[in-house]
Amino acid sequence: MTDLTDRDEAPGWDAIDAALADLYPGIEPRHVGYPPGVHFGSGLQGCSAYPTEEFWHYVSYGLTELWAKDAESDPRWSGWGFELTMRVRRLPGQDLAPGWPFSLLEHLARFVRDQRALLADGHKVDLRQPLTDGSGLTAVAFAFDPELDPMDTANGRVEFLTAVGISPDELAALHDGEWSLDDLGDPMLVTDPTRAAS
Repeated sequence: MTDLTDRDEAPGWDAIDAALADLYPGIEPRHVGYPPGVHFGSGLQGCSAYPTEEFWHYVSYGLTELWAKDAESDPRWSGWGFELTMRVRRLPGQDLAPGWPFSLLEHLARFVRDQRALLADGHKVDLRQPLTDGSGLTAVAFAFDPELDPMDTANGRVEFLTAVGISPDELAALHDGEWSLDDLGDPMLVTDPTRAAS
């Protein structure tokens, strides 16, 4: 991962930036890029993490069309039609966004591209390994981002799907219809990797 550099005119990217500027006015996020970029095999072009007192809010760039609209793609949707987000609990005094969510979101984006898997609200992915060292959360469930509404851009519609870390027991209960993300009791759907110890 590297810091993002200057880029060409990018109406899709600018639309995401504008939505985040409304949500986090005056706040400078941490940006990373994923060389060599989506046109050369990366899962994402970049990702931003915005700090709040309670959590880091990660937002991906690259599952939607960031630059010119592809003439062969569905005009109603921008690229895959969604970007990924994740909220991760911020520890006291933590001034740098943790690196593992940047890697996780890029891994999920590669899954979308490689498997041609359209993710949606209610879907889940079993990662079969901890989200990060020491965590008992080994899967993610997806829901619409509680703060970023779907939007229409010059390249088509964009939705924001939040990845929420869950345990193996929660994943099994989710499969059986005996549990839902509402049972976390957190409307912001923040992932706390220490919530379930490995």
